[in-house]
Amino acid sequence: MKKILIVEDDPAISIGLKESLQKEDYHVETEDNGDRALNAVKFVKPDLIILDVMLPGMNGFEICKSLRTSGNFTPVIMLTAKNEEVDKVLGLELGADDYVTKPFSIRELIARIKSILRRRVNIEQEFDSYSFGDIDINFKKMESKKGGKNIDMSLKEYEIIKFFAKHEGEVITRNMLLDEVWGYETFPTTRTVDNYILMLRKKLEDNPSVPKHILTIHSAGYKFVK
Repeated sequence: MKKILIVEDDPAISIGLKESLQKEDYHVETEDNGDRALNAVKFVKPDLIILDVMLPGMNGFEICKSLRTSGNFTPVIMLTAKNEEVDKVLGLELGADDYVTKPFSIRELIARIKSILRRRVNIEQEFDSYSFGDIDINFKKMESKKGGKNIDMSLKEYEIIKFFAKHEGEVITRNMLLDEVWGYETFPTTRTVDNYILMLRKKLEDNPSVPKHILTIHSAGYKFVK
């Protein structure tokens, strides 16, 4: 049974989410304080975290950043009442795997949870590791290195690289990435794809402004060159 940790200080939302997810046969634990959230992650060892942005104590952005910098890449779906693009971009840059704006559809959220958990399993299959340039990636362990130094990457970034690796040398449109990596159309946009590509270039390319692996094909999309 997959375990989900909900970090949300609104009792109505937390209780409603817990009951809905339990009906889907998930084991659910809850926490309502940001300062206790990191300990809750260590104790529960969840397969996925639903993380509110506005919390007493540490906020969701700080919690997500702390998880990623400590090497914890448990998938994170962030919840927020805000709808500004800058908040979405910040959450993604800090390593969140998805972003849901309140009010939201429970059915849609459950669909996203299932998609993320299914894709986490898929990313460990087919081939375990991949190398290009001075980059070494282990998909099974979700570990990556550049020039022997560790790189912090989110689940979604691993999924994008694996998709590129499977289609090396092919032109990949933004919509192909949305369909194959995200798997639904209600949240992501082509701008979301571009933001992820920008982040990947910063982590993987020697000169992100002049990439040699993740190339832009104008009016078409991207091409990955090993």
